[in-house]
Amino acid sequence: MYSLQELISMSERELSLISYPPRPAGLYEPIRYALAEGGKRIRPALVMMACNLFTETVTVAKPAALAVELFHNFTLLHDDIMDNADTRRGKPSVHKKWGANTAILSGDALLICAYKQLARSEERVLPKLVEVFNETALGVCEGQQYDMDFETRNDVTVDEYLKMIELKTAVLLAGALKLGAICGGGDEIETDLLYKYGINVGLAFQLQDDLLDTYADPEVFGKPIGGDILEGKKTYLLTNAMNRADDPTRLRLQQLIADKTMAPAEKIAQVRAIYDSLGIRELTEQAIKSYFDKAYLVLDAMEVAPERLKPLRTLTEGLQGRRK
Repeated sequence: MYSLQELISMSERELSLISYPPRPAGLYEPIRYALAEGGKRIRPALVMMACNLFTETVTVAKPAALAVELFHNFTLLHDDIMDNADTRRGKPSVHKKWGANTAILSGDALLICAYKQLARSEERVLPKLVEVFNETALGVCEGQQYDMDFETRNDVTVDEYLKMIELKTAVLLAGALKLGAICGGGDEIETDLLYKYGINVGLAFQLQDDLLDTYADPEVFGKPIGGDILEGKKTYLLTNAMNRADDPTRLRLQQLIADKTMAPAEKIAQVRAIYDSLGIRELTEQAIKSYFDKAYLVLDAMEVAPERLKPLRTLTEGLQGRRK
């Protein structure tokens, strides 16, 4: 059995071995830059971890693992353009460094490279891998579109928000696990259970992000908090606050979110005060715990030797306790 850290290191090493043509430099240099060390590499590690549940030969899952990580970085290049994000992993984002046109084209090339890696998988599993990869990729795009649609709406429901983050965030984690299980020879029941585990962990992970952005210790978090409030992003906190508030409080919250003239610190403080009055922090913490509990229940239902599930349990415990 491989530990999570061993699989992350293996993913990093395999990514570094991928060669890209030297020319045109304007296409491939941004790809090398985007893939340079800095990502967590959780997704490719999950592919191989799921494979390792059923076989010691995790090399069979490497093409799918690389494909998942390349696809993930493709989405980041395009997301940064849509979000007008200046930085990524502490460095200037690709579109800020080279321009939007280059980021779009390099992102497109990354997506093609992802499929090239996936095509290196063993023939016995390739058709199923392509099917799952396509469903996963399309789901992520659907989630991004919902996220964009929400930017112009003030009536986003909690259920709509949860569906959006399931597609945008959780589906890729779940898809990574399913791909790995297929490579490892897991049966349909175990593969589907891993997918459900991934969905629940992914939902918990995103709700943690929402909570930390508003309530984290800035020194531990590593960056200023309150960005979601300043951007007016529809989060689990905001959608629940809109749902729980009475009419005057809801109107005040809408006014605060729309106000572009208020000092950032004051705006964050006032919105957070409304969240506090409505019990939003506690509600979010309960939801996070609920999704992690569901993830553990899925692992309990798997007919896999307990020692083989230990890396997934360790990963879950680490995610559950994260503060940044």
